[in-house]
Amino acid sequence: MKNKYLLLLIATVAITKTSFAQYSQDAIRFSGGTTGSTSRIKAIGNAQTAVGGDLSNISGNPAGLGYFTHSEMSITPEFNNAKVSSSYMGQSNSDSHNQGNLNNASIVFYSRLNTPKGQDKTKGWLSLNFGASYNRTNDFYQNTYYSGVNKNSSVADYYANLANNDVANNYTLDGYLEGWAYRQKLINNNANANVYEPSTTLGGTQANRINSTGGQTQFNLSMGANYSNKLYLGFGIGITDIRYNTTSVFTEDNTEYVNVKQDYVSNYVRDQVTRGTGFNATFGLIYKPVEIVRLGASITTPTWYNIDDNSSEGLNTTYSGGSRYSDGDSYPASYNLRTPLKVSGGAAVFIGHLGFITADVDYLDYSTAHLSSPDYDVSTDNGDIKKNYQSTVNARFGAEARLTSNFFLRGGYGLQGSPLKQNGTDIKTASGGLGYRFGAYYIDATYSHVKGYSTNIPYDLGVDSPIASLKNEYNNVFLTLGMRF
Repeated sequence: MKNKYLLLLIATVAITKTSFAQYSQDAIRFSGGTTGSTSRIKAIGNAQTAVGGDLSNISGNPAGLGYFTHSEMSITPEFNNAKVSSSYMGQSNSDSHNQGNLNNASIVFYSRLNTPKGQDKTKGWLSLNFGASYNRTNDFYQNTYYSGVNKNSSVADYYANLANNDVANNYTLDGYLEGWAYRQKLINNNANANVYEPSTTLGGTQANRINSTGGQTQFNLSMGANYSNKLYLGFGIGITDIRYNTTSVFTEDNTEYVNVKQDYVSNYVRDQVTRGTGFNATFGLIYKPVEIVRLGASITTPTWYNIDDNSSEGLNTTYSGGSRYSDGDSYPASYNLRTPLKVSGGAAVFIGHLGFITADVDYLDYSTAHLSSPDYDVSTDNGDIKKNYQSTVNARFGAEARLTSNFFLRGGYGLQGSPLKQNGTDIKTASGGLGYRFGAYYIDATYSHVKGYSTNIPYDLGVDSPIASLKNEYNNVFLTLGMRF
């Protein structure tokens, strides 16, 4: 059966000139995100694998829970500003979105293990601590807008290509986008050549507005143990949730010259509502070869998702003479997604009570993401994943300086590798923050700036496809309020 979905590329984190199927894009989109963390860890670039003793270890490296000697809890609200600057056909535009959320809420319960009387209380299993946390791991809030005069093609060229592909494969046009374009007089049939051709002129004004909302969250339950203040082991499970909504409206203001010979405004509208739940597990350790050095490692299993997707598309065209046309359809489907395995390693060097420096790396192979579905043939999507995506390395660096007994200064930097084999670019994050401790309480504030580049292809004409260049910037502020008890 012919796939009804229009293959619109809505890339948000990397540059590409290839149009992928919808589900292969979603597989990568939902495989991304960051580990949930407090403002303190966000300030040091999220480099927490070897640090230990922070509530971020609940969803990061659970071995770090073994460092706690008191129970602790915190809450971290956030404010996000997402801005997209665009360039299309020589014209520049921008759009933005502001959003506040709860980013992290965590609690750890300290449990000291009994040591037999007379034995060294610094040897053997000293504590087994338990933690729970809520984490917002991915934000999809983003508004994108671009427009320009296209003197090279019309979207009707794309519709005509779809119709000619139908003819070559003995498909009918009825009920599909290309059939709607034919009924709305955007393409016509050249009976002599037995081909479909665009009925439009060149030089039309084109615009695309894409609004996305939602995010990914994860609830974690973890435990970490301390052996002789030397070796720390941890295990955790994560229960994940996806809420993703996107609406795109591609508009062409142009002239039809074959049938009605009038100006028109045509809108192609696409909506996607995706909901999903999943689970994963994390194993971790931290080892201190000497007192000032900590070496950490963790393995996070793939996340296994069950996802429900309801996508719809519609085409409506209004002519200057008053004629109006409207067509549309929806395509509900369910599928399963297995995200890549993640392996992380890190090291931290502590300089007495003055602070520390730390660095992390992650390894993920996005080509191992896999889809399955009882409703939809995903073999093409799985082929696209293996063909177009690759393994990546993420790197994070950070430092914390203790300026006084109560005041801390932090900074960090991160690189997230592109999953694309071709034309991909890294996402760069710079962060900084302050912390203040007073008795059993503390407050941490962090600012981070994330920047990446992407492209959007409104319709696919191969090497002649129009391309919008996008610069994606995120300005985030986090505030953690915590206490020990």
